[in-house]
Amino acid sequence: MGLIATLQLCADADVAPNLGVAADLVRRAAGAGASVALLPENFAFMGRSEADKLRVAEEDGAGPMQDFLAEAAARHRIWLIGGTLPMKVPQAPERTTNTCLVYDADGRRVARYDKIHLFDVDLPGRAESYRESAFVERGQTAVLVDTPVGRIGLSVCYDVRFPELYRELVRQGAEVLVVPAAFTAPTGRAHWEVLLRARAIENMAYVVAAAQSGLHANGRETYGDSLIVDYWGRVLDRLPRGTGIVTADVDLAGQASARASFPVLANRVFRA
Repeated sequence: MGLIATLQLCADADVAPNLGVAADLVRRAAGAGASVALLPENFAFMGRSEADKLRVAEEDGAGPMQDFLAEAAARHRIWLIGGTLPMKVPQAPERTTNTCLVYDADGRRVARYDKIHLFDVDLPGRAESYRESAFVERGQTAVLVDTPVGRIGLSVCYDVRFPELYRELVRQGAEVLVVPAAFTAPTGRAHWEVLLRARAIENMAYVVAAAQSGLHANGRETYGDSLIVDYWGRVLDRLPRGTGIVTADVDLAGQASARASFPVLANRVFRA
């Protein structure tokens, strides 16, 4: 058994206050006994426009957002999955990556995942459009990391609509799938829970989702509902709205037993 925490907040267009909120949530997660904590996508900055992220984007390895993650992990002796933050693209100064960084309990960075699927959509029936690719360079590689609660496969928000990514993560040994997100309110109401539970059920994996929740400086409303789903698709705990933490135990022995007795992964016919 190992306790994992997912953290929910409403980031604004000023990094420092957002880091203050995140610091308190990490402290609370560690105090609850969590050995791993997950922050949401864009945990430190939600600008008034997509272009705003260019002014706060950090060089790989240096910057206040990365320093915060390393210091918070070490201070509280907790593994910290840093939602996402914008990172500079050396060969393209007008672009960033949407990057999830993982730090161990000594504050050492142990993994980096750049979001692969970018949110380029027009919401049906609404005057609401998003073009994440206008400023963001997509990632190319699936990333896993071994942690105190098991082998974690990294993903971000819109990735959750692409089950082939999760199949690849599980093929490489993922036991837990994390989804830091800033889901829009309309798509969240329609699809959030069902997508997360589907990814859990079809892969017999834990799914841990950390969400932004509330109204942001750019007028966008995010859905919230951070939750933890077990390998049988059961929602173990959730926070529908507001700022706070959600925790649950990860039972790797129970998961391994279920995967052995109900071998849906072994029974696949079409394999990559």
